Amino acid sequence: MQESQCPHILTRVLRTPGAFQTVHREECTQCFDSQDDPDGIDVCLDCFTSGCVGDRNHAAIHHQRTQHPLYLNIRRTPKPKQLIREGEGEPPNKISKLAIPAESDATKYDLHTFVRCYACEGREVDMAQGNLPLVVDGVMSSMDVSQKNEVKAWEMELTACEHTLCLDQHPVTAAHQITQCNNCDLKENLWMCLECGNLGCGRSQFGSTVGGNGHGVAHFEATMHPVSVKLGSLTAEGTADIYCYICNEERVDPELKAHLAHWGINIAEAVKTEKSLTEMQLEQNLKWEFSMTTSDGHSLQPLFGPSLTGLKNLGNSCYINSTLQCLLNIPAFQERYLPGFKQHPYECPKQDSGDCMDCQMGKVADGLLSGRYSVPWKPEIKGADEDQQQEVPHQKGLAPGMLKALVGKGHEEFSTMRQQDAFEFFLHLMKLVARSPHPENMTDPTSAFRFELEQRLECLSCHGVRYRSDEQDNLSLAVPVRQIPSSEDGGTDPKFEAVTLEECLDVFTAHEMIEYTCKACGGKDGAKKSVGFKTFPEVLVVNARRFEVVNWVPMKRDVPVIVSDAAFSLDKYAAKGQQPDETLLPEDSEEAKKERPVANEAALAQLEAMGFQRVRCEKALFATGNADPEAAMNWLFAHMDDPDIDDPIADDDAAAGGAEVDEASVAMIVDMGFSVAQGKKALKETGGDMERAVEWLFSHPDDVGEVESSTSSSAAPAASKKGSAGREGPASFKLDGICCHKGASIHAGHYIALAKKKVQGDAGEEEAWVLFNDEKVVKAGEENVQEGKRFAYVYFFRRA
Repeated sequence: MQESQCPHILTRVLRTPGAFQTVHREECTQCFDSQDDPDGIDVCLDCFTSGCVGDRNHAAIHHQRTQHPLYLNIRRTPKPKQLIREGEGEPPNKISKLAIPAESDATKYDLHTFVRCYACEGREVDMAQGNLPLVVDGVMSSMDVSQKNEVKAWEMELTACEHTLCLDQHPVTAAHQITQCNNCDLKENLWMCLECGNLGCGRSQFGSTVGGNGHGVAHFEATMHPVSVKLGSLTAEGTADIYCYICNEERVDPELKAHLAHWGINIAEAVKTEKSLTEMQLEQNLKWEFSMTTSDGHSLQPLFGPSLTGLKNLGNSCYINSTLQCLLNIPAFQERYLPGFKQHPYECPKQDSGDCMDCQMGKVADGLLSGRYSVPWKPEIKGADEDQQQEVPHQKGLAPGMLKALVGKGHEEFSTMRQQDAFEFFLHLMKLVARSPHPENMTDPTSAFRFELEQRLECLSCHGVRYRSDEQDNLSLAVPVRQIPSSEDGGTDPKFEAVTLEECLDVFTAHEMIEYTCKACGGKDGAKKSVGFKTFPEVLVVNARRFEVVNWVPMKRDVPVIVSDAAFSLDKYAAKGQQPDETLLPEDSEEAKKERPVANEAALAQLEAMGFQRVRCEKALFATGNADPEAAMNWLFAHMDDPDIDDPIADDDAAAGGAEVDEASVAMIVDMGFSVAQGKKALKETGGDMERAVEWLFSHPDDVGEVESSTSSSAAPAASKKGSAGREGPASFKLDGICCHKGASIHAGHYIALAKKKVQGDAGEEEAWVLFNDEKVVKAGEENVQEGKRFAYVYFFRRA
């Protein structure tokens, strides 16, 4: 392409990107075409958004919509690989912190650039004109927005707690051996109780060869001594793994040197002999191995094609990947985002497509479903031998970085690179999708999840009844935990009885006896309460809560849940409604007709799992915005001594807590220069937290603060009018997708997804289970399917 003089360079006011300006220079903002494609991508030199230049040509569409003429084309090609022989070169860096270092692109790739002008029919222009050299250098030296948002080098911040700060050590009565567990013969993974000096082995580490029988935990459960240190992690510099069992978190001990000296250990002479917890977690993040073979040792068959595209792990984003794979397997989401993928770029109201929910959900939908990016990828492995190079090829995987950044904006947890709860992410994403605008001819896809539960309360004195309907978009079911007595073979990992999904539903819908004073008859005999399905959704989302509270700490338990592949009916759980011979309680016929807020079921379940009484949990949620369980928990700890903490909740109080914001907080925000509408919306979006509300405002500068109407608000979506959520029975459901978690805690370990797909078999197209393990997409083996169904964290059932 011949360079030419361009008049638009001198007529445009081009500026180099500022330090805080968003620059997209690696990937198209509308699709997953990138700088690695043969044509590269074009970066707009006015607003620094990017577009592909291939058959889709989103760069030209951006020019047509904005009339921005000048674009920098960036194309990246890999440098020739050079194998490093064993024993040559620099030794690998020692892992010293929980961080994923960024490898320099300059050592791996060559970059090719030129500037084109779409107003001059896309011709290449002379890059020496005007201030083009400065602008181009500014773009090339800027950090791509994906690098900023992913924070490739991230760290886990550890703090002290009251238990490490107020540690009271027992007197030393005898010399302590520090070479072997006091309860077994293990000589590694040893944890010393800093309070009494007991030495116990740690828990076995999932995904690791480290052994452990959990005798350190058993010591805590027997004595409630909370703080222990891992002896093999001690260093002469004074660092070590310290764990608080009450907090259930890794901590630091400012007085570690003195606390160890009390038990005769001189930390200055310590030599680190084992990997620390952070090293093991980092190793797990980078090299997680999920079973990709069958029981007879054969590799699972990689799959390629439409609906069979993997997602790259951004460091700790498997919770996002597994959730998206299940969501985009649902017809409502496919029908909402795929048809508009081609037209929306022409109409998008946002200059930066990275800030548009419609653009990013459409981008992910196209990426996962089109098959355009589902192709074998076999990179040369640095230093690999011939056998390694012959490894079965998988996909490169798509990086959902832009969607992650958009969904995580202003959120305390999802904006980080830490592992998160996949179910909480699902709830947060559904709220954002429901609140985003939808074209008139398109349906909000989250309506497929909505249904109504009918709550029935019967007074045990006069047998009057009260009915209330609550809209839901998921079921959070407690899984009964029944531990099998330890066998005589010395096995230490607890085993649990299998339960059926039907049993979990039976527990959920069973009669519950509650304290109750009847306003009709004055009786104080109590009441019995039950729930049933008033309507049924198109897709039923079930969160299996496998938790057991041990010493006030919720612990995950691997309880197998038996779920059939066949369709099953939920008709027996349907609500019956008011019967002809029933008398409504007075408050139901008058006051209860008003719309009353209901405590957030997912947050309520988390708080109850921690051991708090239901009425306290509901009060805390209503007082903190009815969304954030952490804020509610903090409120509970601050109001434990309130004299009315256990009093029943008045309807007026609940309504105020669920709908209003603190006027004083609004006034403070207005004093900062924002409007009242902006202040109220920011506080509602962040559960009333003042600090988070201010952060939210700065991350949403274009939001004028108008609270969305009922057509787009998740609190009152269009489908939430009485009787419009879901359909009446009969209703049968069939398992369609699974989000499965492996690990001892939902905030660690690894998520994978299983989804029913149409795949090409020996006899033609057939329905089969497909395993999505980040970028690896394979036809699932029977063992994978059965394990996934038995230990799933979130189930997606489609109405049959």
